[in-house]
Amino acid sequence: MAKTSDKKPLVIVESPAKAKTIGKFLGSGYLIEASIGHVRDLPSSAAEIPESVRAEAWSRLGIDIEHDFKPLYVVPRQKREQIKKLRALLKQAGMLYLATDEDREGESISWHLVDELKPKVPIKRLVFHEITKEAIHEALAHPREIDANLVEAQEARRLVDRLYGYSVSPLLWRKIKPRLSAGRVQSVAVRLIVDRELERIAFRRAAYWDVEGGFRAPGGAFDATLVTLGGKRVAGGKDFDAATGRLEEKAVGNVAHLLEKDARALVARLAGKPAKVVSVEKKPYNERPSPPFTTSTLQQEAARKLRFAAQRTMRAAQRLYENGFITYMRTDSTTLSNEALAAARSLIAREYGKENLSPEARVYATKVKNAQEAHEAIRPAGAAFLAPRDLPGEMGEDERRVYELVWRRTVASQMVDARGDRTSVLVAIDDATFQTGGKTIEVPGFRLAYVEDDAEDAEAAARESERVLPPMTPGQALGVERLDAAGHETQPPARLTEAGLIKELEARGIGRPSTYAAIIETILERDYCFKKGTALVPTWTAFAVIRLLDGHLHTLVDYAFTAKMEDELDEISNGSSTRVAYLRSFYAGNGKPGLKGQLEAADASARPQDVCRVLELASANGKIEVRVGRFGPFLSRVDGDQRASLPDDLAPDELTPERAEELLTKGSEGPRSIGTDPATGLEVFVKVGRFGPYVQLGTQEDAERAGGKKPAKGKKAKPKMASLLKGMTPETVTLAEALSVLSLPREVGSAVPPGSPEGTAPSPIVAANGRFGPYLRWGTETRSIPSDERPTTITLERALAVFAQPKTGRGGGARAAAKVLKDLGKHPKGDAPVRVLDGRYGPYVSDGTTNATLPKGTAPDALTLEQAVELLAERAARGPAKKKSFRRRG
Repeated sequence: MAKTSDKKPLVIVESPAKAKTIGKFLGSGYLIEASIGHVRDLPSSAAEIPESVRAEAWSRLGIDIEHDFKPLYVVPRQKREQIKKLRALLKQAGMLYLATDEDREGESISWHLVDELKPKVPIKRLVFHEITKEAIHEALAHPREIDANLVEAQEARRLVDRLYGYSVSPLLWRKIKPRLSAGRVQSVAVRLIVDRELERIAFRRAAYWDVEGGFRAPGGAFDATLVTLGGKRVAGGKDFDAATGRLEEKAVGNVAHLLEKDARALVARLAGKPAKVVSVEKKPYNERPSPPFTTSTLQQEAARKLRFAAQRTMRAAQRLYENGFITYMRTDSTTLSNEALAAARSLIAREYGKENLSPEARVYATKVKNAQEAHEAIRPAGAAFLAPRDLPGEMGEDERRVYELVWRRTVASQMVDARGDRTSVLVAIDDATFQTGGKTIEVPGFRLAYVEDDAEDAEAAARESERVLPPMTPGQALGVERLDAAGHETQPPARLTEAGLIKELEARGIGRPSTYAAIIETILERDYCFKKGTALVPTWTAFAVIRLLDGHLHTLVDYAFTAKMEDELDEISNGSSTRVAYLRSFYAGNGKPGLKGQLEAADASARPQDVCRVLELASANGKIEVRVGRFGPFLSRVDGDQRASLPDDLAPDELTPERAEELLTKGSEGPRSIGTDPATGLEVFVKVGRFGPYVQLGTQEDAERAGGKKPAKGKKAKPKMASLLKGMTPETVTLAEALSVLSLPREVGSAVPPGSPEGTAPSPIVAANGRFGPYLRWGTETRSIPSDERPTTITLERALAVFAQPKTGRGGGARAAAKVLKDLGKHPKGDAPVRVLDGRYGPYVSDGTTNATLPKGTAPDALTLEQAVELLAERAARGPAKKKSFRRRG
């Protein structure tokens, strides 16, 4: 390619990892640098607003609504050094290549770079869906211009999200409580979770029984279940109304609903009677492979098979892409390129045999409307797929497992169908008919590479999925080995998991798959839901927010409306609409009230006392309401003045009238005095609050007189409190136990940490009760206290033995030390080493005392010591992290 001057071309990508990989293919003839994510954005704080517009009413919003929704873009403080570096490199360059990702967001980053850097050299856009030598050189041979329509579409999304969040969130603060947030897709995701919990609350269980039989044929034994009785189908779970627990109207009279006494009487009646085969039906089946992965299906499958959260999956996929091992991981497409098809088919013929290769290349239609991200499914990169076992060691275990998932799914998509037979057998005893089924696999086909279960060995799983029945013929007599009455209960609809929420959002056309992981992380961080196992459980605050939005701003959380918004935003990307026209319609309205009008109406009509009343329970002692206050959810008796806090970890569907009465009774009992502290002369009380039972030293008045716990500015002094330890109960806790808990944190003793230089002074080992339970702290090291020990009594000898063991995670397994990504040098204050570490939730910087998460888009290998020290100082100034849902006293 001809160059415009003797100067080297400058190639700008998003991340240093991507720059490093591309540099291997381009060599020393190019300058390659990363923007480190977005270089500009709307102001995130008042400090970022330029002085020239700070007095404008719209400056905090960052959008001048009166002048065609003109955005105010600023370079965040942490990106200024990088912009300075890019400007300096641009002066040395004869050409600028913008090689940011190929989706709308990447297009937008390229546009922002041009607008901010204002290059005086020729500019070209490079687009590739995989980081391989062939793909890079193909992009260089066919560069293009920045796609203005894609930029417009991305900017419209950014501005509409800002208008939504910055306009709706203040309404939540006024009507519910401060620090809540709303979002265009975020709030709809919360509504999905709340709606599912409401279904569970409304659910009424139903009991039904059947009979299970054990039978023997000459060729072997098998089990079968009662399916008809007296010519009527035996009732199952699907025949009951979830809201009443009674039989559906259409099932009444048409099914045999067996209760326990009926099932046991039937077993007695059938005992000793002969059994015979009524029918044997064999049908062939074909099972087709699933398409290659899109962003959302990868997230769903990794959650199901690997138990990965969406964010964890995307971090691993990002690293694999940036290092050249998979194609671009943000895509709606299930298409494979000709190169990928050739690679997959060659591999199948070589590794699995030609008999397992699909006769023709399989083509999968993309089901998502307006698929726009990349133009190919997620697959192994290159013209020959690297075997999972050959993935380099610098890729972590998460990356290896995600790569293997992608590799297997891609290969399986081009293999033959799995084929076999399904057999159904009916067995009769008197007027009762039992049914069983079997399955044989004649051709495992694609299941040799990929199976829809959690087994890692696909071939073994394919074999084990068979269920072979003994040979039987109609009329054949069978032996009866047992008949057992079996009871069942209908089950409430399952809560949404991360994978389930992603599936729901995509099926409804809400949001973009590339944003789902971030949305889930946001609603968890904002305490709109918490995890119980893998299930997403809404908090009572989420109930109040959805009650307000659904009742007074229904359009903004309406599923169909939000999906329609996606279609309208997509019209901008293909040039059939404009950003300004869409924003004007969204904000001001077009025949119907827009965001501004809807908010004004909601502000006038929504009353906090109504919005915050989220549930009513009918108890024998009168109605009980669940309300959300500024300090958390609580119970209130409608016809009385009884109130009680609700535990944060109590799932809404578990709050029965009986449980509510129990909490109100405990709440009305007030604090119980268990004695006097000899050291202070203050009474010690046992109380029950929203975080569980705890003890308190003295009263509020005592604390205010004595100065108490040092209060924050504008707050009252508080008496000392401490949560009860495991095994202690409010009813049985003694004064001695209470005082021991109130004494925490407690110094166990002092010792010199292992590996310290000679002459190091002993440092104290402290026992405390933290948000995840009792623990020991020794300098910067911590260990959980074993369940058979207590922080109040653990000895120095035992504490040293605990520290001698490897650190374990919350699941009990040994936790590997965080991988050091970069040594930055010594801290200018104190000489402590400052390092960038790879943590479970992403890279962070640490000086051994303070940890600070790297800002989004900041690459670990680009961080300087000065930037790290600044991040650590900011984090230390904010104080300890606050987690409302897990807060502990004491």
